[in-house]
Amino acid sequence: MPYTPIVATLGYVLSPDREQVLLIHRNARQDDQHLGKYNGLGGKIEPDEDVVTGMRREIFEEAGIECDELALRGTISWPGFGKHGEDWLGFVFLITRFRGVPFATNPEGTLEWVPVSRILELPLWDGDRHFLPLVFDDDPRGFHGVMPYRDGRMVSWTCSRI
Repeated sequence: MPYTPIVATLGYVLSPDREQVLLIHRNARQDDQHLGKYNGLGGKIEPDEDVVTGMRREIFEEAGIECDELALRGTISWPGFGKHGEDWLGFVFLITRFRGVPFATNPEGTLEWVPVSRILELPLWDGDRHFLPLVFDDDPRGFHGVMPYRDGRMVSWTCSRI
């Protein structure tokens, strides 16, 4: 059976001093699959977009800022991650320069600057704890992982770096 995932972006915006990261605390909608968790910004790619254009659009829609400098840090395949078991394929970006002042909130929750050194202390998806260190490390190689989910829980994690 062919792999036909939902294609999406996930971006982590760094503060100018690179000490903090802008995250969304998903606390606005009771029916949110991510309720209570912290996450990067992003979402589904539109049919007429490349992944960079999609990432820029999502950051602007969710945070009100323009991305001036961003780097693709990796990709993650999330088979079974969706609310109804849909497969997702995410392109993970680090945004190192932006223009504007981020929103305080959006329809999904509160936007918060969090020290990069404390991100793993937050309520996150279990799987995020595996790939987030790779987003923020100094290794210039990209990472490419597979993280299957079943019934809302991570099953395994494998990753290659090139």
